[in-house]
Amino acid sequence: MSKANPDFILIGAMKCGTTTLAAQLGAQSGIFITTPKEPNFFSDDAVYARGADWYGALYKDARAGDLTGEASTHYTKLPTHPETIARLQSAGIAPRLIYMIRDPLDRLISHYIHEWTQGVIACPLEEALEKHPELCAYSRYGEQIAPWCDAFGAQNILVMTMEEMKRDPQSVLDKAAAHLGQAGLTWRDDLQQMNVSAERIRRLPLHGVIFDNPVATWLRRALVPQSVRDRLKAGRQMQERPKLNPEDRARLTASFRADQSRLKALFPDNDSLDMAYEKCAP
Repeated sequence: MSKANPDFILIGAMKCGTTTLAAQLGAQSGIFITTPKEPNFFSDDAVYARGADWYGALYKDARAGDLTGEASTHYTKLPTHPETIARLQSAGIAPRLIYMIRDPLDRLISHYIHEWTQGVIACPLEEALEKHPELCAYSRYGEQIAPWCDAFGAQNILVMTMEEMKRDPQSVLDKAAAHLGQAGLTWRDDLQQMNVSAERIRRLPLHGVIFDNPVATWLRRALVPQSVRDRLKAGRQMQERPKLNPEDRARLTASFRADQSRLKALFPDNDSLDMAYEKCAP
């Protein structure tokens, strides 16, 4: 493994602000974030097969003395990616870890929207909960982070909430700075919030050819009236943010409250964790 092993990793959770935090960290002097910021090297079999030299090369542009890191949300996606921790340990890597969480119900719905827009899920939310258990599994933060605590120690893991990042972003960056031993970080208001899917438009099988190609875009605009394009766009757009039915909401809330107890037992001194569970309060 290259000497450019990461000093820190944002390990998730998916749809919890890791892209925004990674962008803020990467904009600071003395901190280097890989491109891609989410290599998923230790989690995804196909990426891991590229080998240690490929991973090490992601850090080749870091300057001497930089803190180096990456932000792969697949690292906290059990049971989908079960080998992540063992692979990190076999490489002799013991980085500082940051785990972002948010209201587990909100994360679940954002995850569903993401998979719907990507064409991975086509069914309604109620049906998706049965067919895609990972929607719920990735929101059980205590369950996801417990193996990391066993492997690397809870003292090496900083858990923060997206709710706090929205209310007081500088405080989140200050906590990250203290955890990483890099003082003087300043939140950049000029950086846009990252990875926000407001339009909720489903990607088509040839989306890149049809919509991302400049020539195809010109032909579309020249030959297809705006009114027709608007109707076609509306036909593949999720009109409203999905909502859980009362039965599913009650069942999931109870499950997530139990998992919250597990998370708090792992991090008993972290009072800010409750901010992610305000909607799950009894």
